[in-house]
Amino acid sequence: MPDIMEGPNWFDTYRGIVLPRHCDHYGHLNVRFYAHFFDDGGFQLWHHIGIKQSDLTKDGMGVVVANISIDFLHEITAGQLMVIKGAWTKMGNKSMAHEQRMYNVDTGTHCATQKTAEVFFDMEKRQAAAMPENLRKIVAAHVVDVD
Repeated sequence: MPDIMEGPNWFDTYRGIVLPRHCDHYGHLNVRFYAHFFDDGGFQLWHHIGIKQSDLTKDGMGVVVANISIDFLHEITAGQLMVIKGAWTKMGNKSMAHEQRMYNVDTGTHCATQKTAEVFFDMEKRQAAAMPENLRKIVAAHVVDVD
């Protein structure tokens, strides 16, 4: 997995095993579980940079997903161990982006990539809002170049 192990700002966001109940009728991980595992991992990215969920929801604020795309690169099947690694890729005033990559632990095969754009959100006004500067600086300090 050398393409992401080189930098300090890639974090393990999820580890697990593909169970038969996660597989579709073709015998590989069903797309609904890719989304599930990546979604769980996305929450962990905040923790890895020292931001608590309570920091994000202070004063009636929150973070919501604006866009997600998943590229399925190689199948992963029941009994195989997986690791998802994630990193922050962009930081704006109201939005931020991260990328997560799923790998087969035993082979190092890159199985899927999810790219996510999130928006800091005023829960009462139901609209995007500027992220507090202290949090924005923390995320910005961890942004990596994935291009």
